[in-house]
Amino acid sequence: MKKALITGISGQDGSYLTELLLSKGYQVHGMIRRSSTFNTGRIDHIYRDPHNGKKARMRLHYGDLASSDSLQNMISEVEPDEIYNLAAQSHVRVSFDMPEYTGDVTGLGTLRLLEAVRRIGADVRFYQASTSEMFGDALPPQSEMTPFAPQSPYAAAKTYAHWVTKNYRDGYGIFACSGILFNHESPRRGETFVTRKITRAVAAILAGKQTHLYMGNLDAKRDWGYAPEYVEVMWRLLQHDEPMDIVIGTGESYSVREFLEEAFGYVALDYRDYVKIDKHYFRPTEVDYLLADPGKARTVLGWEPKIRFHDLVRIMMDADLELQGLDVPGEGKRLLAERFDGWHRWEDQVVSMDK
Repeated sequence: MKKALITGISGQDGSYLTELLLSKGYQVHGMIRRSSTFNTGRIDHIYRDPHNGKKARMRLHYGDLASSDSLQNMISEVEPDEIYNLAAQSHVRVSFDMPEYTGDVTGLGTLRLLEAVRRIGADVRFYQASTSEMFGDALPPQSEMTPFAPQSPYAAAKTYAHWVTKNYRDGYGIFACSGILFNHESPRRGETFVTRKITRAVAAILAGKQTHLYMGNLDAKRDWGYAPEYVEVMWRLLQHDEPMDIVIGTGESYSVREFLEEAFGYVALDYRDYVKIDKHYFRPTEVDYLLADPGKARTVLGWEPKIRFHDLVRIMMDADLELQGLDVPGEGKRLLAERFDGWHRWEDQVVSMDK
């Protein structure tokens, strides 16, 4: 049985990756930060009572990317075959307000994790969650050969983490890969990220619980994909014969305004009647246009996205409408059933969490 260690297991990607790895027979270990309350909502549905006499295949450990000792102790205890570093301060706008913290956790945290692997001498395959934000204002489409031009403390920290991952691969022979993932969304996306902010607001407006939605730059264009498909690429990357860095995206780009049109239009509303602009949500430096060139992922890993932009919006809208107790058109659910292979149907897995 392979063992995987996931930092950021309680996030969107961490929860989907956990489901995928469990479905493939892995034992999954996740790192969470110590807190007086549990922030495990995205993975609580995986919980199984460890006292039911069956062997648990998912456990949580306390740790922190800001603590070298905790990382080294955790890797020594778990002895993982694969490490997926998904943890970060990942909100771009927040990184302008907390630049030092972002740099410490998102940038130096990756260095601490890699250094722990090196010192222990662990025979492990390492995945680094890089981001399309590293491309910044570079001209689209962006590929593995496009120079980075980060436009935020978050993007700068991720660029550092990306290059230090390559440095440890080249310098110490660690099987270390970076997935340069473009925006990937789902109903599990954090509520302050723009896509979920929109779909959640549309449902709340329809339920009579909200009157307006306050937004920033509506003209920014992004390559938006479906998160469960993207975590499959993370796994595929670590199964490849040679470590490498790879761009993951759909090859299509849409503006925030087009996302608004699609989401509000799904329930026959006009976004212009509800959206107001608030300068607070503008970034000091903007990234105008991100568009992936996923050719390498297609040819080397054989990966193609099934869920496209319009399908993604409908899937997210169905989920948020359901959370509000509203009638759900169900188009998103139908598209999901038709186009997605369903590896995340993990219900038969026996798992538990140590808290």
